This record gives sequence, structure tokens and C-alpha cells, in this order.
Amino acid sequence: MTTATPEPIPAERVDLVAPERPQREASVTAGRPPRRRSRQGDAGLGSRPGFLTYGLLLAFIVGGTYPLWWSFVVGSGTNATRGETLPLIPGGNFLTNAAKVFDAIPFWLALGNSIIVSTVITVSVVTFSTLAGYAFAKLRFRGRDGLMVFVIATMAIPTQLGIIPLFMVMKELGWTGELGAVIVPTLVTAFGVFFMRQYLVDVIPDELIEAARVDGANQIRTFLNVALPAARPAMAILGLFTFMMAWTDFLWPLIVLSPQNPTLQTALSQLQSGYYVDYSIVLTGAVMATIPLLVLFIVAGKQLISGIMQGAVKG
Repeated sequence: MTTATPEPIPAERVDLVAPERPQREASVTAGRPPRRRSRQGDAGLGSRPGFLTYGLLLAFIVGGTYPLWWSFVVGSGTNATRGETLPLIPGGNFLTNAAKVFDAIPFWLALGNSIIVSTVITVSVVTFSTLAGYAFAKLRFRGRDGLMVFVIATMAIPTQLGIIPLFMVMKELGWTGELGAVIVPTLVTAFGVFFMRQYLVDVIPDELIEAARVDGANQIRTFLNVALPAARPAMAILGLFTFMMAWTDFLWPLIVLSPQNPTLQTALSQLQSGYYVDYSIVLTGAVMATIPLLVLFIVAGKQLISGIMQGAVKG
């Protein structure tokens, strides 16, 4: 069986057949939107920040660190250094002023109390907020949404409104002057529950929890093996901010604690309780109280940045 070979196109018809292909391509691509050519200066994932971005970042860094540097400069000098408009060069009296701080207030006792209070509050808030956030995010029970709305509504109530009844309760319990009066009211916070719930809603797929249940894991094992590893970045962020808020808390410890058993912030207030205030000593104490927070942020900064970046990439 022979196959017929196609006849060659005559030379005089080539110019008539060849132009049909560009016309077809033009008709096919007529409905497509024109492609934009990427410019080298366009903003994108591969583009580098410009001079304006670095300038703004530098301005924010200088504006954020200068108050601490100013406190160190004034604290390392004398009370006369405070009269300078923009002190930049530190003096040589910081250790002398630090010794005066140790003599004026029970610094080491206050530092130990602040470490105990901040650590216990941080561990408690992170633990209970993670448990409650997981329950509100992934468990189905009656009244879940109503309870979550109630938790969020409590954040709209100012803390100052509950100081008087809270102090009366602590007085009835006999806890006034004790560290427990500062720790117990803040063992869990509404913000921590809301923060962990919002994080765990999207970061843990429901299919992963169902797979753990199919494998025979109970609620506790599912939480420990599935939810807890996924919640670690958010727990680190919540822990850092909770420690910072507990460390800098001033009003409630000032009311419920005695001057003989203070936290660090209330002890520093004793440096300016006299008729004559030496601001070099006051600012020296403020710098010394800030050093533990700086050390904490330096040590835990890697986990904090990884948690923020994970949330940013996920979103």
C-alpha cells in the first residue's frame, strides 16, 4: 500500500500562504493582556531597600536608643549634668552612683522579687493562655463563641477600676505585703488567651488533629504532640512581652506591697521620695533596672524574630 506524498507548493503561492501564520498568531493573542516588563527599579521581593528606608530605620533606632543613652550619660555624671541640653559623653561616676543606689534602697531584694514575680507570671500566663487558646481554637463545646466574646470584653475594662475591690480581697486573705498578692491576680490574661487563640486557629489544620485522634491519641497527647510544637513561636513572643509587662508593673505592687518587701520598680520610686532629688542617682537606678530586660531580649531575640517571621510568611 502506497501513501500519497503531498504536492509541493509552487513558488508563486509561497507569498500567499506564508502571511497567514502571523495573522493567526495576532488573532490568538489579541485577547491576552499585554505583559509588563520588569524594571530594575521596581519594588519587589528581589529589590533592595533604598536610601529612604535605611534613613528611616536609622532615625527610629537613634530615637529609640537615645533616651536610654541619655539616662546612662546623666547617671554616670553628677546632678549638674542634667542641665545640659543634649548630653552625649558619659562621665566616670556611674559605679559611684550605683553604690549610692545600693545604700539608698534594698536593691538586691527588690531585684530578686522582680525576677520571681516576672518569671512566675510569665510561665503561668504562657501555659494557661496556650491551653485556653487551643481549646477556643480547635475544640467544639457549647458556649465557645460566647465565652470568647466575654474574654475579649474584659480587655475593655480599665485595670484601675478593679484595684479597690482587689485590694479588699487581698486584705481579707491576709496577702497584703506578700508577693502572692502581685502574682495571683495576673496568672492568666485575656490578651494572652486571645493572642494564642488567633494564632492557633490558622496554624494547626483540623485534618492534623483528626489524624491524631484516628491514631488513638487523646486530648492531652494531641495537645502535647501537635499543638505545642506549632505554638512555640507564639509562646516565645507572648512570654517576652508578658515578662516585660510584669517587670515594669508599678501601680499594683506600689499599692499592695510594703516598702520593706518591694519589687524593683517600686524600690526605685524611693530614690525620689525626698525633698531634694538627685537625678543622677535616679537615672542610674533606672539603667540598672533596664539591664535585665536588655539581656533577656538579646538571649531570646532569635526565637522572637523567628516567631514574627513565621507569622509574617504564613499571613
